[in-house]
Amino acid sequence: MLAVELAGDTIRALNGSMVAYDGRMTFKRQGISGGEGLRGALKRRIAGEGMTLMEITGQGTVYLASEATEVTLVPLNGEAFFVESESLLALDGRLRTGVQFVGLRGMGTGQGLATTKVEGHGTVAILSDGPAIALEVTPQTPLSVDPHAYVAHSGQLRQDVVTDVNWRTVLGQGSGESVQFRYQGHGVVYVQPAERGGILEV
Repeated sequence: MLAVELAGDTIRALNGSMVAYDGRMTFKRQGISGGEGLRGALKRRIAGEGMTLMEITGQGTVYLASEATEVTLVPLNGEAFFVESESLLALDGRLRTGVQFVGLRGMGTGQGLATTKVEGHGTVAILSDGPAIALEVTPQTPLSVDPHAYVAHSGQLRQDVVTDVNWRTVLGQGSGESVQFRYQGHGVVYVQPAERGGILEV
């Protein structure tokens, strides 16, 4: 659970994530646009990146949670942060959100064609099934991630889809992970210690 103390300021949070609050609060549903306006809503609908946020303003403490999943706070200092919409719990009101198209990355992985991009100075709260693990990526140490374990990433990273389909896979002697995300460059990738449901197909 995430406890956020407000002193007249505003945050945005996943719609329906408020479990309790004290003090005086107002809640305003933003819809699927996430506060990005009609254009943002249309981009999300086309991309299949669904996110419904509410705006919370007030004096006091608001408590947020989603299905008892773990909450991790990620501070941003002007850099871009990319997160799956289903893994976004809350963010400071001054942060900007948008849709980042990732091409055909989602084909066969169960992921969408886009991800949510967060920019600015403030804090983002992300959700994960088990404690989120931050893995550093450098030019000397690229990283491959199971798509169902991916939560978010930041930094100057290039993301590619790697498929591992060969005769060993067909005969059942492969790793069992036919599709992976491969990250190269400088940055951090957040993964969860449990895979989301779904079957990978290539």
